[in-house]
Amino acid sequence: MKKLLFILVAVLLFTPPEALAQKAKNVTISGKVVDGNNNPVAGAAIFIDKKKTDAVTDQNGRYSVKVKKGAGQILVLSLFSGAIEQAIDGRTEINFVLSDNAPPAQEDPKALNIKDSAVPVYQDIYDMIRGRVPGVEVSGKSIKIRGTNSLNVSTEPLFVVDGVITSEIDGIAPETVSKIEVLKGPDASVYGTRGSNGVIIITRKTGKD
Repeated sequence: MKKLLFILVAVLLFTPPEALAQKAKNVTISGKVVDGNNNPVAGAAIFIDKKKTDAVTDQNGRYSVKVKKGAGQILVLSLFSGAIEQAIDGRTEINFVLSDNAPPAQEDPKALNIKDSAVPVYQDIYDMIRGRVPGVEVSGKSIKIRGTNSLNVSTEPLFVVDGVITSEIDGIAPETVSKIEVLKGPDASVYGTRGSNGVIIITRKTGKD
């Protein structure tokens, strides 16, 4: 008994306080996301209190995300199946059915229309593209459109903002974006060789939007 007590005391003494605090603060939430036909929704992004996490649903629609104890809301966002939010309320398993929020069938699947009610908080425009635009790889400020095979040394796509070709998008605030469209292959040929790595078209909101 004394030996066991000694071991427990030693563990507590040699465990960094911040590690103990971190364990106490974080909880894991998991669940499954399906559409209205009960099919798993893959690639959906997970947001906690309107902030994007690194978690996405797998091919079976499953997700797992660590959150701070006391987090209030969890939101699931899929470009093709819509978005839905639930209160966490201390639960560690939360499932979602994305049906009522599905976008109109006639909407262009290559384009992302942003609606104020469904826009969580993003750190910057790169974070927004990473979280909401399919078929695009984002690493820091480096962007590559999957499926493009250019002979150029650079893999960066061409950026077009409000109809104007630009070399950088750093200054674009996510909350000002109305639509993001991705072009590649024949669709990008209208921009000539400059569009060989694909094209990302960003349209910002106007005073009428």
